[in-house]
Amino acid sequence: MAGPIELLAPAGNPEKLRLAIQYGADAVYLAGLDFGLRAYGGNFTPDELAAAIIYAREHQVKTYLALNILAHPGDLAGLRQFVRDLPDPGPDAAIVSDPGVFAILREERPEIRLHISTQASVTNDRTCCFWHDQGASRIVLARELTLAEIRRIRENIPPELELEGFVHGAMCMAYSGRCLLANFLSGRDSNRGQCSQPCRWRYHLVDENQPDRPLTVTADDRGSYFFSSRDLCLIEHIPELIAAGLNSLKIEGRGKSAFYAATTVKAYREALDRYAADPAGYAADPVWLDDLRKTVHREFDTGFYFTEPQRDPKIFLSDTSQREAAVVGIIKAWLPESGLALVEQRNKIQEGETVELVRPRGRHVDIRIAGLLDLERKPIASTPHPLMLYYLPLPEAAAPGSFLRRLGDKDRPMN
Repeated sequence: MAGPIELLAPAGNPEKLRLAIQYGADAVYLAGLDFGLRAYGGNFTPDELAAAIIYAREHQVKTYLALNILAHPGDLAGLRQFVRDLPDPGPDAAIVSDPGVFAILREERPEIRLHISTQASVTNDRTCCFWHDQGASRIVLARELTLAEIRRIRENIPPELELEGFVHGAMCMAYSGRCLLANFLSGRDSNRGQCSQPCRWRYHLVDENQPDRPLTVTADDRGSYFFSSRDLCLIEHIPELIAAGLNSLKIEGRGKSAFYAATTVKAYREALDRYAADPAGYAADPVWLDDLRKTVHREFDTGFYFTEPQRDPKIFLSDTSQREAAVVGIIKAWLPESGLALVEQRNKIQEGETVELVRPRGRHVDIRIAGLLDLERKPIASTPHPLMLYYLPLPEAAAPGSFLRRLGDKDRPMN
């Protein structure tokens, strides 16, 4: 295996795509309005998809289109037309799990490279070679593999066949994400992009002879959440992931916020750059972990890379995700002649408080809020209106896409 390691970021909508690219992604994965596995992630209209592909190429970033549903008969005609209507030039690759979808892409757009989704549950080298023989250029490995198993796979597949693995974000309690809980409990088909996340719900145990007396299986004082998984975080283990043979490191989160995308991409970009500069001397910067903990997350874990699934189910057992910071504004423009930033509000701030300025490159800067101005440049005491635009003096330049973050927001309910 040769070449640089790819950092692959989620792009749930155009804003998330722009921030992921600005903060250092080498590639992004995204979906149209149908046929991806995040129907509620925002996604891209046909015009937005075409614009996203152009924007990414202008910034030397690849785009991978998620078409990874498990298709039913009624999906195929619409999917074929969707593939035919993809812009030209199209995405750099399509992510698929269904052999029928794979065949449609080969027939309609043979120039688009094909990546086999983790939904296909690829767990061995013979399956990798099967898909390579069909024309696949990359395998997104099943999440249940250990590093030792990935090394064995790498040793027994063609060197040009790329391997991709998840390194950060939500894990799923179901094998490779193939779950039917939502189908049964909410009438939404998880394997066609409509997961309602019933694994995050609170459950009771009921004796069939006493259905009016449910019992809570207690994990803590809030009850039991025994389907809810922890979150993946591998930033301390970059050398092991690369040594195992992964070509691409993938961040989960198309349904999460733009600021989650920016924060995680920045941390892993700096980690990969540090590894490339000195592989033998790699050590994770504590600042990266601090930043990652400031996003909404569950308890961090290393997934199954070091432990087989049967030894540790990775269940979180809580109804509260953790967050140590809240985004209060995003920089829309920097006015160097006046030292003012044009900011779009995300949460209320007021004169006198201190926030953190986070930029795509470099360390964060503490900013004391002083001199807030409205669009007519008249003083204001706070920013109470959602998405309002205002001016804020800054001690140094801040590129559009930088954001302001307030520390100290510890918890919020799971979503």
